[in-house]
Amino acid sequence: MNTAEPVPSAEALLRAAPPHALVATAGRLLAERFGALDMTLLLVDYGLSVLQPVTHLPHTGEPVSAHDGPAGTAFTSQNPVVEITADPATQLVHLPITVRGDRLGVLSVRVPGSGADPGTVLRLCDFATGLGHEVATAGRDTDLYLQARRTRRLTLAAEMQWQLLPGRGCARDEYVIGAHLEPAYAIGGDNFDWSTSADHLTLTVTDGMGQGIEASLLTGLAVGALRNARRAGIGLADQACLADQALYSQYGGKSYASTLLLRFDLDTGTVHAVDAGSPQLYRQRGTTVERVELEAQLPLGMFEETNYEEQTFQVEPGDRLVVISSGVHRTRSADGELFGETVLRQILGATRQTQPHEAARSVVAGLIEHVGGEGLLADAAVVCLDWRGRPAGEARTGR
Repeated sequence: MNTAEPVPSAEALLRAAPPHALVATAGRLLAERFGALDMTLLLVDYGLSVLQPVTHLPHTGEPVSAHDGPAGTAFTSQNPVVEITADPATQLVHLPITVRGDRLGVLSVRVPGSGADPGTVLRLCDFATGLGHEVATAGRDTDLYLQARRTRRLTLAAEMQWQLLPGRGCARDEYVIGAHLEPAYAIGGDNFDWSTSADHLTLTVTDGMGQGIEASLLTGLAVGALRNARRAGIGLADQACLADQALYSQYGGKSYASTLLLRFDLDTGTVHAVDAGSPQLYRQRGTTVERVELEAQLPLGMFEETNYEEQTFQVEPGDRLVVISSGVHRTRSADGELFGETVLRQILGATRQTQPHEAARSVVAGLIEHVGGEGLLADAAVVCLDWRGRPAGEARTGR
């Protein structure tokens, strides 16, 4: 008796495609399985300002806004958008492409007639997610998708810094993280990093002194040392101590990095913190914005064998934490006015109901508006975390 061979899933066929052929493979699968008339992969650029339609890699078509229009709305809201086109025989479905909370772009699919029914849109969302995972994985083997994200050339320092980052977002049931760096194409010394396990989240924001290559090399050493200590299972304060020793050994106190280290207990919301320098931490609880005052300790690498101590504070479900580097809170406008807490609090209040990714971007956009004219002269990093916590009864499940 002949038995029909199982039909491979779309995800399996995408995994089997060569990295450079993902877009062509996705188009063929969408046509076969959804009757799609055409599709466009749009990747968000480094500055989070435009979505770049990928054509023949690494080339792109005319960019569209990452904040306005149907595709931009799908990207910022992280919800599918069905666009009614001028052709009544077709509809255009815009689907956010996000991998574990890291927003990569949008997949736009043209379907015939009234083909964008809720069930089909849901299946298309799953397809877009699968494609996003493959685009992210393909970055290990090809430069094509990284090139397609660029509206212009990165500086060498920025190239080094972006390769050091874990992404620009991360999401789990307990929390959602969104982060942003500027100047995106010329960043040097600012960095954010995170690592999650069954029961903890470790988050760091680092600001290496100086500019350009020197700042990037310094921050690269600091982040590498912190990761090395963290992956050895060492506690938060000792992570800071070992990174401090690594930097002092290399630079002898002439260059140092300011770092804020946070370790969240996912069960209890207890946060262990080491404040080694200039990044500032704010907490939004309800309509209240307050600075989380931590004991200021020395930056990493400033003196030999500095000892660091942990402090603790508590987060509750619904809290939003925002970390800003010195490039945000120490920046002055052309007439010398400091960006300051007043403007920051206004932006945080206005973006309270938006996604953490958009809140982080809005803080940087407000900073750029405050500076005006020539744009940012110093690196600026913003990390926004929405804390949800674990429901009662789910603690220590090892999920």
